[in-house]
Amino acid sequence: MYHIFVDTAGWGNLVDPSQPYHSLAVNIYQTTRQQRNQLITTNYILLELVSLMSSPLNIPRSKVIAFIDSIKQSPLVEVIHIDPLLDDRAWRLLRNRQDKQWSLTDCASFVVMEERDIREALTTDHHFEQAGFNRLLK
Repeated sequence: MYHIFVDTAGWGNLVDPSQPYHSLAVNIYQTTRQQRNQLITTNYILLELVSLMSSPLNIPRSKVIAFIDSIKQSPLVEVIHIDPLLDDRAWRLLRNRQDKQWSLTDCASFVVMEERDIREALTTDHHFEQAGFNRLLK
């Protein structure tokens, strides 16, 4: 089975038709679904996504809740919960790469991707390329 990591920007482009990479995100999502591949994300990403959808995207709260529920319930998506061990590894990565403007959520994503041997991310965030991964939305 093939895995794609989905970052906050990937979900944002998927849910909001006004986003610049919406069509590409939908195509990648549909292809992943047809091929019965897996999307991987984290609870840190979902935390950011709720904030993004609320503001600046201004998506109504009912739609935010419905979208997050659909992610959590989808057999296509695995939501990895960042436990204390993963959080510690992410924090160490952040501390060791002070030359980068990576967030703690970025670092947690990179740790999960390395751990799972995932090379592609549904995101527009260039930090994924800085960390050696393939950014699919560009």
